[in-house]
Amino acid sequence: MSESAQRRAERRFERIPELVNGREPLVRRGRWLSGEFLVTLGGAEYYVGVSGGRIALQAGPVLMRPWRFAIRGDADTWLRFWEPVPEPGWHDLFALSKRGFLRMEGDLHPFMANLQYIKDVLSAPRTDRGAETMGAYIEPIVGRYVHLAIEGRQHRVYYEEAGEGIPLVCLHTAGADGRQFRHLMTDAVVTDHYRVIAFDLPWHGKSNPPSGWQDEEYRLTTRLYTETIRAFCSGLELERPVVMGCSIGGRIVLNLAIHHPEEFRALIGLESADFQAPWYDTAWLHRPDVHGGEVCAALVSGLIGPEVPDERRHETLWHYMQGGPGIFKGDLYFYRVDGDLRDQVTRIDTGCCPLYLLTGEYDFSCTPEDTSRTADRIPGAEVTVMKGLGHFPMSEDPARFQRYILPVLDRIRG
Repeated sequence: MSESAQRRAERRFERIPELVNGREPLVRRGRWLSGEFLVTLGGAEYYVGVSGGRIALQAGPVLMRPWRFAIRGDADTWLRFWEPVPEPGWHDLFALSKRGFLRMEGDLHPFMANLQYIKDVLSAPRTDRGAETMGAYIEPIVGRYVHLAIEGRQHRVYYEEAGEGIPLVCLHTAGADGRQFRHLMTDAVVTDHYRVIAFDLPWHGKSNPPSGWQDEEYRLTTRLYTETIRAFCSGLELERPVVMGCSIGGRIVLNLAIHHPEEFRALIGLESADFQAPWYDTAWLHRPDVHGGEVCAALVSGLIGPEVPDERRHETLWHYMQGGPGIFKGDLYFYRVDGDLRDQVTRIDTGCCPLYLLTGEYDFSCTPEDTSRTADRIPGAEVTVMKGLGHFPMSEDPARFQRYILPVLDRIRG
């Protein structure tokens, strides 16, 4: 590493108080955090003092000075993290931690309890981008409830739909709800040929939990998830629909392909793989001393591509901030424990039901390599890496996603 790179990183880091303290929304987000944490940039270290959301820096080392937690990386790592459009894997603190370029040490409670604020503070040297604007109009989306029996229990399930033609059932990500697909439902290029339907899993969004929920811990299993999808399609009398799922939805379409391929015209997995290695401790997602919605949104914020419009980024995170207590964690039981399909995907017959897998290049949870590894074991599975997109392509950048999903939908229709 050159000396100029070291000094360049230091100069950029030293601008953080100026960049943060004038941004009132960011100051407001950090108003509950007080104290000091340590950041190292290779051979330099800085004590970052936070008071009422405002930042003050003290260059180290300082003898016997305490700090709550530390984030350690070299100067080159920070410079790549601060690029206006970082490369995949260099765009988020947890992406860097997962790959060994950053270390997080000390008392992590204040770090996790204020995660989005700290992420925004440390990424402040990046170039700001303006938000999209949109005129007023009435969306062609209609919402309804359907009452279903799922594994012997009654459920009131909310769904939204738009368009006519081939049924396209959309499955949201863990901890979120069907609003993630609203842009697809307002895209006439899609809805002229497809009846796009997105439902909220029980316990999510506008769907109720089942009777007696207060006496149990929510936990999504492979069997429950599979039967929920089949019950929904049966309840709406959908004839061989296309099912498109993202994240946990991308995992479950693989299970549908293994066990029920004859029921579907085609299956589309977004951010889909047979297994992903964990990259954070799910215990943080349901604790009385950490705001569940805030920490869930902050964790997944790094899975969004760095070029996406700010308005779409924050809309995507808003869905996570509204999840019920413990729901994101309960979904991840399926994703991390019960839904490991590595020993089953070789049974998928794409001649019976075509399978399309599309993954964003900035997704470090389900990486393009994870998806490609899975597809290598499924003859006939088609893989597309979506440039500039992350883990939530349909909500984080609908226009960019359209360029990738339309050819797939055209092929299915043709």
